[in-house]
Amino acid sequence: MNFIGLLTSYTNPMVKNSKINRKPVIDNRQAKFNYELGEDFEAGISLQGWEVKSIRASRVDIKDSYILMKKGEAWLLGMSISPLNEVSHSVDPLRTRKLLLTKSELSKIFKGTQEKGLTCLPLKIYWKDNLIKMKISLGKGKSKFDKRESIRQKEWKKEKAKTEKLNRKFS
Repeated sequence: MNFIGLLTSYTNPMVKNSKINRKPVIDNRQAKFNYELGEDFEAGISLQGWEVKSIRASRVDIKDSYILMKKGEAWLLGMSISPLNEVSHSVDPLRTRKLLLTKSELSKIFKGTQEKGLTCLPLKIYWKDNLIKMKISLGKGKSKFDKRESIRQKEWKKEKAKTEKLNRKFS
């Protein structure tokens, strides 16, 4: 590659490096299966620098995490962020992180968890402009019957889509 080609690949925003995921989205699919989800909220997360770099590299697990209300603040517990190899000091990947929400959102979450017996769960981590945001939701645990019913519904939708596709193909 000549100098001009190299220069345009660095300066042209349309040319992207496929190895680097600029804005990853981390989903918690397990929560959508195990809980009947209700109201959603968008929260900021208080993070350290190495945690931001690890989230950018998609080295985060929110499957076993949950949100705890303590002294009028929301705290995220159980989210594991694996440090990159470049981190030189010792870090705690499971540390408790503070969620940044408005007072009205905090009161709604507190009311739902304390009075209605709902659970507050993280659903998704994503980038909004240059900030890392988390979509959280209030949910009620599903019973085994409800889980089986949701699997049946999912399979029915797949089968229905297949037959519609075949009908369109032969029409």
